[in-house]
Formats: sequence, C-alpha cells, structure tokens
Amino acid sequence: MTLIKGEPGTGIVLKEYGKNIQKIVDWILTIEDRDQRTRYANTCVELMRQLNPGVRDTDEQTTKLWDHLFIMSNFKLDVDTPHPMPDLAVLGKKPDRVPYNHNNLRYKHYGKNINLLIDQAILKEDGVEKDDAIIYIGRLMKRLYSTWNKENVDDEVIVEHLSELSKKKLQIDIAKVKAERLFDTVGGVVADSRIPSSSSSQSRSSNNSRRSNSNGNGGNGYSNNNGGNGSSNRYQQNKPRRRN
Repeated sequence: MTLIKGEPGTGIVLKEYGKNIQKIVDWILTIEDRDQRTRYANTCVELMRQLNPGVRDTDEQTTKLWDHLFIMSNFKLDVDTPHPMPDLAVLGKKPDRVPYNHNNLRYKHYGKNINLLIDQAILKEDGVEKDDAIIYIGRLMKRLYSTWNKENVDDEVIVEHLSELSKKKLQIDIAKVKAERLFDTVGGVVADSRIPSSSSSQSRSSNNSRRSNSNGNGGNGYSNNNGGNGSSNRYQQNKPRRRN
C-alpha cells in the first residue's frame, strides 16, 4: 500500500502541484541522456518551489520537494541529486502508536512537577534549607490549587496534601503556617522581597505629595506664599512713588 494515487502518464499523482507539473515529470522520464534529465529535474523542483512562495526555503523543504518529485515519477526517475530517493515501503507505513502517559497522580491539579519537588525536598537534611523547601512547595501547591478550583483553599488542606504526597516525610506546624502566613504569596513572612510593603508605599506617596505641594506654582520650583498674587505685590512694593 502506497500513497500514490495514479501512474505517470495516466493522471495526476499529487494534486497540489497540478496537471502541468505532472506532465513535466512524465516528459522528464522520456529523456534518455542522464545529465540532461538531471538538469530538467532540478528545474522542475524550482517550479514546484514557486507554487508555494510563502514556504521558507530550507534544506528540509528542498528534501520534501525532491521526495514529491520521486513520488510523481513512481520512483522511476534516475537522476543525480544530493537528496536520496525515499524508500517506497516508508510511504505506506503507519506511524508507531504513542502510548498514553499514565503518571498515576493522586492530585492531578498539582501536576507531576510537585511530586518531583517533594522527592528532592525529602532528600535534604533537617534544617533551614529543608524548611524553606517545604514552605516553597506549600506556596506553589496553594497557588496551583486556587488556579485549578477557582477558589481559596485553607492552609490545613495544603498541609494535609503535602504530608500525604510525601508519605508523612515532610511535616510543618499548621499553627505556625497560619500565624506567620507562610503559604501566602504576598504579605507573609516568606513573601517576595521585591514586592514593596504597604508602609514603604505610603511613605513614598507622602513624599511625592510633599514634593508636589512644595512646587505649588505648577511645578516651577517657586513657592507661592502670597496667595497667588505674590509676584504682582512684589512689583507694586518696588514701584517708585510719584512726586507731587
């Protein structure tokens, strides 16, 4: 069984190239001189390339065009080409079946990577580094749970799932988690240090407001202490008096 739908000279083999290209291929097969046949075969490949100008000119695309040329000649074209003729048996061969990936995940919304992180955390020695790994995994599990279920989750559920997935080898005090908000991405003890706190944001806003107030005259750097008419009053005071 092959992908060839017709024989040369009897019809179109590959319809995407049209009837004229098929006639050129049939005519090239009648040429006796090998060098001349090779030259016309290269010309035919260039014509086939021009039918799809939007396709990038790569080595893979060139190999594909030569394969199509051999298919349209029913593998009877004998020319000199840098791309070898494909095997006829490959055309009708069905691809191998890809087996379905069975990971046997207990909680699929966490994904397989959580199990890999838990395995790495179990190997760590007891100490600060292992505690940080537990906190990081708990934060990640809480975020994945909220993304999948579209709802907030209690920290007790995350601690329970973490203990279950690690076969009770990763334990953390739930009271400490809630008191210090260890599993919270923002606002907790282990929150990202790049996120500014509320106090720093308020101080920054107050500094900006004081700076804007000091530039009361439209940001010119001049203070307006005379109720908006400071400049006119200053000129009136320096104005010389008229003599009677």
